[in-house]
Amino acid sequence: MKYGEKEIAEFDVEKDLEIWENKAKDNKYKIKVELPEFSALCPRSGYPDYATIHLEYIPNEYVVELKALKLYINTFRNRYISHEESANEIFSKIVEKINPHYLKITADFYPRGNVHTVIEIDTDMQK
Repeated sequence: MKYGEKEIAEFDVEKDLEIWENKAKDNKYKIKVELPEFSALCPRSGYPDYATIHLEYIPNEYVVELKALKLYINTFRNRYISHEESANEIFSKIVEKINPHYLKITADFYPRGNVHTVIEIDTDMQK
């Protein structure tokens, strides 16, 4: 197993999704992250699904460390998980870890079989 595969295989979101103190917490500002290489396996067919994941958030006390976020996203590549479930899991895990003022996740899945799916979830919808 190569070192990158080992990092992904051993990644535990509960202990390895590193967060950092938001040293600019007196300012409200927006962080936008694009993850264009998301992949997971369709739970029905086993075919790979690909997406670009967009995160947009206004941090509170903490921010997500980017390498840890990348590794977390890469853990989905060998999982059988639906579009909806993967987007909601990412959303819930980040909210749990950093409790941002605002978070929006957009999972834009590449078309397959003449179907294009976009999943959007944000903290305003939860109220």
